[in-house]
Amino acid sequence: MLVSVRDSETPSGAGSGFSMRSVLLAVGRRSLPHLLEATLIPALLFYLAMMFLGTGAAMVIVLGWTYGAVFRRAVQGHRIPGVLILATIGLTVRTVVGILSGSAFMYFIQPVATTVVLAGVFLGSALVGRPLIARLAGDFCPMDDAIGQRPPVAELFSGLTLLWAGIHLLNAAATFGLLVLLPLHTFVAIKTGASLAITFAGILCTISWAMRTARSENLVFCPAR
Repeated sequence: MLVSVRDSETPSGAGSGFSMRSVLLAVGRRSLPHLLEATLIPALLFYLAMMFLGTGAAMVIVLGWTYGAVFRRAVQGHRIPGVLILATIGLTVRTVVGILSGSAFMYFIQPVATTVVLAGVFLGSALVGRPLIARLAGDFCPMDDAIGQRPPVAELFSGLTLLWAGIHLLNAAATFGLLVLLPLHTFVAIKTGASLAITFAGILCTISWAMRTARSENLVFCPAR
């Protein structure tokens, strides 16, 4: 939990300090399994299936992998994240449209449109003074309500919301450009890496910015009280 040093009852030195390396390691441990399951493995499956079985089969196989991820969680009694459910619904629509149209372009252009819409949501929330990052921050780092109301922290939330609006737009532009300019096989091979590179750059900026703000506000991590 993120708390203020002056509000924490933890003795000096007992709180969990943090550094760029420790935060990146924590993010990596938490995100890598999901990254493999939701991004890298589906991209590899699609590429291999497209090479040997065709584009339509590749779409169905990736959809089957995603349904398998949902089914596995249900059988094991694990909570099914809402994000996974939404992603599965979105992929189902993509697959149906892609197969019915017989067009790989239609299959891949849909996430571009979705990403642009997300960028608009981030941007709009910042413009109306209710930055989306402020609502999402607690999922990644629980904090006292009073901390989120501090002007520097509120400014951080607004800035990060604008940053991620830009990250989404850049991702959409890169994906669209690659889709239009490159052959399908090359696009599939390059697209995932390009998208991950943009996203990781955004994560690094987010962590660095958040850590500067935390240090300036004398915030530390400590066990939830």
